[in-house]
Amino acid sequence: MSMISFQEIIDSIEKLSIDEQDYLFELIKKRRIEKRRLEIAANAQATLKSLKEGTAKIGNVDNLITDLLDEQDDEDSLG
Repeated sequence: MSMISFQEIIDSIEKLSIDEQDYLFELIKKRRIEKRRLEIAANAQATLKSLKEGTAKIGNVDNLITDLLDEQDDEDSLG
């Protein structure tokens, strides 16, 4: 199967009528929204699983900032 270049895609879209272009853009937008919803749902499931397994970190914003700074310090010491 041959790959279509980005420019070929643009050229093909430009050959569509305005209505077809609008439909295509709306379709792409809806598919991107659905893909993002699926990602959010997967993240939520992973979070719930971590909570059930007791491996999730629970805290407030200050705890999060501390954890992030600690991780950054760990990365800096490796570099």
